[in-house]
Amino acid sequence: MASSFAGIEIGKRSLQAHSTQIQTAGHNISNADTEGYSRQRVNVTTFEPLFRPDLEREMRPGQIGQGSDVQSITRLRDELLDSRIVEQTNEESYWGTREKYYSMIEDVYNEPDDISVRFNMDKFWEGWQEVSAYPESNAARQAVVTRGVTLTTSIQQQYKSLRGISDQINGDIEATVKQVNDYTSQIAALNNEIVRSKAMGDNPNDLMDRRDLLVEKLASLINVTVVQKDPDEFMVHTDGQIIVQGSLSRKIGFETMPDSNGYSKLVWQDTKVDAHFRGGTLGALVELRDRDLRTRIQELNTMTLNFSDLVNDVHREGIGKNNVTGLDFFVQHDFIENVKGNYDRDGDGTEDSSYIFRMTGNHSLNAHEQTGLSGAVTLNGKDGNVTVEYFPTDTVEDVINRINDSGAEVKAYLDRNSRLVLKAAASSSMENPDFVIRHAEDSGLFLSGYAGLLSASGEAGAYDFNRADAVDILASSNYSVSPVANPGAYVEVNAAITSDVSSVAGAFKNAQGYADPSDGRAAVEIASIRNTKVMIGTERTFDDYFAETVTEVGLKGEQAENQLASQNKIMGDLRSLRDSISGVNIDEELADIIKFQHGYNAAAKFVTVQDELLDVLINRLGV
Repeated sequence: MASSFAGIEIGKRSLQAHSTQIQTAGHNISNADTEGYSRQRVNVTTFEPLFRPDLEREMRPGQIGQGSDVQSITRLRDELLDSRIVEQTNEESYWGTREKYYSMIEDVYNEPDDISVRFNMDKFWEGWQEVSAYPESNAARQAVVTRGVTLTTSIQQQYKSLRGISDQINGDIEATVKQVNDYTSQIAALNNEIVRSKAMGDNPNDLMDRRDLLVEKLASLINVTVVQKDPDEFMVHTDGQIIVQGSLSRKIGFETMPDSNGYSKLVWQDTKVDAHFRGGTLGALVELRDRDLRTRIQELNTMTLNFSDLVNDVHREGIGKNNVTGLDFFVQHDFIENVKGNYDRDGDGTEDSSYIFRMTGNHSLNAHEQTGLSGAVTLNGKDGNVTVEYFPTDTVEDVINRINDSGAEVKAYLDRNSRLVLKAAASSSMENPDFVIRHAEDSGLFLSGYAGLLSASGEAGAYDFNRADAVDILASSNYSVSPVANPGAYVEVNAAITSDVSSVAGAFKNAQGYADPSDGRAAVEIASIRNTKVMIGTERTFDDYFAETVTEVGLKGEQAENQLASQNKIMGDLRSLRDSISGVNIDEELADIIKFQHGYNAAAKFVTVQDELLDVLINRLGV
């Protein structure tokens, strides 16, 4: 027969199994509100039976059961669902970040009508119309000066607001990078602990819950995927880069960029290679700072620079009531004092670049005249140079429009004297300076002999900013040095004009070199700039600029809001499904505790009965 003490052993195992189940249910209840916790279940199996070769007969079983045993304690998780949540989390945080900041950007542009930049600019143009109608009036001149001051103040305020948001985003980027580095370090440390625990035959459920939670938090900051082909090597990837491999983690660092308002780009600390992230909070922040806010600020700077430059261009040739001429209405600050725009870009002590904003040809052109020329103009663009072909049947206006529609970061137009002007736009790449013409070349004669801008055709007459004294290649000496970055921050009315409003140039010089009291031609020409096609970035006129800017900001804000609502719905459904699988239901756990308690009591009673049987066997048998 089997051992007389086998029943005690069976009862003991049953007590241990039920006790473990009760403790696990209690552990579930105590962690019902713990973030990232997955409910756990005890897997109970029959203990390995005794094998009796001498009992292998038909009338009697050949194995003797030994009760139950706790095989493992596992957590209830759906790995496929977890992977989907990790994939979608970065989208939710990406659109949430964009929605938050675009609501702030919209507030900058949603100014009351009576204080907006556009309203003040409209009043500024109206002021010049009044000067043209009453050229002898100091009151009209005072009005245009005051409105000019109000306009520049509103431009500066809009710049400060946009720059303030950009600086706030930059601070968030630095804080988010610190979080990413902290999470990856914690995940790597947990990987090490989990491998050690599994090597001892344990199921480190709480450690794996903690790791999964950190991965999900990391996924909200950057786009990640989890790979675990080897059970002992848990890996996290982001955009093709390994960021966590087992117990090792990589860190993200910063590298200062030139011409970037003091901001830094993200790099991997170990390789110094640029770090790019398509989603998550960090991806959204970098995109907002380096693309959205940078574009908004560039557009404002472009508008401000073109606006002040065009007004100054006319005002400089006009003459005031006090017969003062040659004055700029708005103050412009050159990027460098060198008259040729020479600049030491790489900081080695030697001038190696030419920073030129505008170059003007020597010859007056007829916009509607066919050029009779063929060739190709090459100008700097977003990704390398852009080539614009022209043909003998093209008019001057056709060629100009083709340049402006080509995607080149150089814009063309005819000035008040019908001379061809090439003017630098803002740079799409943060590695290139804003408002600097980087390349101008013509295989034919349009820019050289026809417009009188370049000295020769082909490479021999090509202008390139990557050398000092590059302006020496120009046929024209009419050029201007690039301005200090962010003209929207410092634009203001010339102090010489605010101190003496009679210096406002409403007229052009007469034959004697003076201003006729009734001459308002200069004021008319300045007022007409409002609706002139002067290329404000990609827009043709100032009104186009304001309409396009406000529309684009509104549409992007609407897109972020709609996408966030969609992602919230998706993530809500996924999290609800996960909670139904992994979440702790207190009522269910309490019902299990009652069930396990009854089992424990029954096992205890079984042990008591076995004890009584043994007592009879040992103490009473044979008495």
